[in-house]
Amino acid sequence: MISPSSEKLPSANVAPAQLEHGVSPWLDAWHRLRRNHLAVFGGVVVIVLSLLCVLGPLFSPYGYQQTNLENTFSPPSASHWLGTDQLGRDLLTRLLFGGQISLMVGLIATAVALTIGVIYGAIAGYAGGNLDRVMMRIVDILYALPFTIFVILLMVFFGRDIKLLFVAIGAVEWLTMARIVRGQIMSIKRMEFIEAARSLGLGTPRIIFRHMIPNILGPIIVYTTLTIPGVMLLEAFLSFLGLGVQPPMSSWGVLIKDGAERMEEYPWLLIFPGTIFSLTLFSLNFLGDGLRDALDVRAAKD
Repeated sequence: MISPSSEKLPSANVAPAQLEHGVSPWLDAWHRLRRNHLAVFGGVVVIVLSLLCVLGPLFSPYGYQQTNLENTFSPPSASHWLGTDQLGRDLLTRLLFGGQISLMVGLIATAVALTIGVIYGAIAGYAGGNLDRVMMRIVDILYALPFTIFVILLMVFFGRDIKLLFVAIGAVEWLTMARIVRGQIMSIKRMEFIEAARSLGLGTPRIIFRHMIPNILGPIIVYTTLTIPGVMLLEAFLSFLGLGVQPPMSSWGVLIKDGAERMEEYPWLLIFPGTIFSLTLFSLNFLGDGLRDALDVRAAKD
């Protein structure tokens, strides 16, 4: 019989390079994300466009509200790289400033939807029973309502303030997040580490926010990256209807609306905003798909 003391243990002289080190799931996901060229491309494009939208207007010689009625509908030139609009305003400056608004709507409205959906879904999934059934029936009822009409009613009732636009869009985009979080919480609430937390006498809020939600961050992050382009598209649609961002402010949706009205005579008014907006949406979707694949546990085992 081999005694425990006679078992072979790693020698103290073994070089660190010879030891096998574990890799955290997040680091492994990062490595797999970097191998996804479309996701990397999408992430780079989103970062570059965000920096241009934030910093570009600071270096522009024109203000986004600065008009020049003697230089209306000017085509792209050395003085106005993307041309001017119906009031002689520089289109490039308004495009960059509009990008700030569109990206801000996407981020803030998604944050509102994320906060509501995660808390609501986590409570429903952890509680279970009658409370879960009631909460999810409420979600089903809200799902049956036309989202766009609901947002329009909120905007008409509370006014067309851009701050209310963030809340109105976020208030209708949390439903899917709630369902995703509920399903994830129900799948882990019977696991050993949750039972251990209960046996230690930890309260429900601490178990949910300190132990359960951190363990489902993967699906939450993925759906968040896919929600941002959806929110931006909804804002553009509302702006196209005249219910979104109000003049003199601009967003990509407002610029696309203005360009669509005059696309036959002045096509650059539609081409440039439409191209940038489409590129941003594609890039965000590429990044979201890449994160979904990188954070997929089953893919990590292959």
